[in-house]
Amino acid sequence: MTDLRSRRSTEGWQTGSRAEGGGYVATVLLAIVLALFGLAILGGGIWLITLGGSWYYAVAGLGLCVTAWFLLNASMMALWVYLATYAFTVVWALWEKGLEPWAQVPRLVAPTVILVLVLLTLPVLRARPQSTRRADIAG
Repeated sequence: MTDLRSRRSTEGWQTGSRAEGGGYVATVLLAIVLALFGLAILGGGIWLITLGGSWYYAVAGLGLCVTAWFLLNASMMALWVYLATYAFTVVWALWEKGLEPWAQVPRLVAPTVILVLVLLTLPVLRARPQSTRRADIAG
């Protein structure tokens, strides 16, 4: 959180602007929640792998943690990482239970809600100056 605020002030982002307001706070809160859930799912997924189970949970947990990191850094990569995680989840759900609608509800509702929440952070992610976007792409 401090990293994003200091970067904003040093790169010419106006403190108190719309991007710095409620959307900024909501983005940071979402990042914290995703990091906590991601760590729990990643840990459980690693345990499941040691028992010979599915790799899905470890990969999904890692995807949530990486998404949280990019959200904290106000990077559009947060959207792309979560979209990849979401696509992976849909493929896994279909592979596991097929086209049975009621079997998909517990597998896809929470990830879809998270997708909507990540999409709602787009105004904050887009408020980032062009110079830092080029730096993200370059390295």
